[in-house]
Amino acid sequence: MEYLLTFKTTNAAIKAEQALLAQDIPVGVVPLPSQISAGCGICLKGDRQHIARILCTLSAGQLNDYTLYTRVELAGQYTYEEVPDRSTLMKEDSAENLCSLLDHCTSGGCGAKISPGELSQLLSGLPRYEDANLLVGFDSSDDAAVYKLNEETSLVSTVDFFPPMVNDPRTFGKIAAANALSDIYAMGGRPLIALNLVCFPESLDSALLKEILAGGAEKVAEASAVLAGGHSIYDKEPKYGLAVTGIVSNNRIFKNNTPALGHHLILTKPLGVGIIMAAHRGGVASAEAVEEAVASMQRLNKYAAEQLTSFTVSACTDITGFGLLAHLLEMAANAVSLRLYPQEIPYFESAFAYANEYLITAAGQRNRNHLAGKASVSALPFALQELLFDPQTSGGLLICVAPEESASLLQAIQAGDPTARIIGEVLPKEHDAIVFE
Repeated sequence: MEYLLTFKTTNAAIKAEQALLAQDIPVGVVPLPSQISAGCGICLKGDRQHIARILCTLSAGQLNDYTLYTRVELAGQYTYEEVPDRSTLMKEDSAENLCSLLDHCTSGGCGAKISPGELSQLLSGLPRYEDANLLVGFDSSDDAAVYKLNEETSLVSTVDFFPPMVNDPRTFGKIAAANALSDIYAMGGRPLIALNLVCFPESLDSALLKEILAGGAEKVAEASAVLAGGHSIYDKEPKYGLAVTGIVSNNRIFKNNTPALGHHLILTKPLGVGIIMAAHRGGVASAEAVEEAVASMQRLNKYAAEQLTSFTVSACTDITGFGLLAHLLEMAANAVSLRLYPQEIPYFESAFAYANEYLITAAGQRNRNHLAGKASVSALPFALQELLFDPQTSGGLLICVAPEESASLLQAIQAGDPTARIIGEVLPKEHDAIVFE
């Protein structure tokens, strides 16, 4: 089947042709058929095999001022019929064509976060509000705010959103929702309601947004929470996430900076998703590596958090865009030192291999710069260093638990998260906040 795209001006047709050829999409410039009365005299011709990529590439470049025709045979003669709805064609081959979320983004996932150093400077000038019921605010860089309702229960509230790191919109929705819900689990809470946060380009097919929202709704339902509305705006880049409110028992609020001396550190998910997705975006990641990373990012931290109820937990946080070392630095909070066991740190083997090939991220380098002088990693292999700085999207929980209970807790968590490991311990304050065995 043959398709023709007609434009009002020759200049518009030339721009469209250049955009398509830049993506190695075969198109031809042909005279305007006599059966078509509207157009500049020339048009672009594409075949059935490439039409989805053609339409999506033009949409991504906001070159939408054209009319689409398909050639059909009637009574033994060829004529052209206008195609009024391009969305069906654009959705075909959606996993492979250039109508992709990634084509609209300069960064993705938690790698898009402002660096911890910059963020700290921005927050330092904000006024502090005194309220006896605000148990956790932004002064400690914790995962969520906690507001006391009564002597037994508090509200826990968070918000998180980012640009996509995968092309598939439903998968992106699941990952973004799992990431936002994670902050509630990291505080020891249970999510109750969630609100969608949406930024979406007008040039993109709205069917993609519908899939993003469907993916997010699936994860909210899996968390046994209620999706209660949200807010959306047009933007140049797609972004999605959730504002989540939950409840937490006042005697089980987990902060990120209260580790007890002697307690052990458990990490529930492997490191390296940032590096893998960067390699994927560069077209060099294996399908198996991407599948592993996506599965990890989609998995709710709910299942690990549910195991904590009967254990002595002194601190907890989730590992996101600041990387493991920056979150460990927040946990140490200048009061203790944290000793890591490098050989026990879980990571994706493919991420280690990609790091050795210098397939690293800009956000990882921002994290490295922020940690300069605060954690000496020079004795570690280069690839492991990069994994420690790597921004994690929807990463695992970092749990600080009593040493006599750590093995039992690890066993319980490993039933659902088999790569979880005991990666370190809490020591009295030494020269560095983070030291290596």
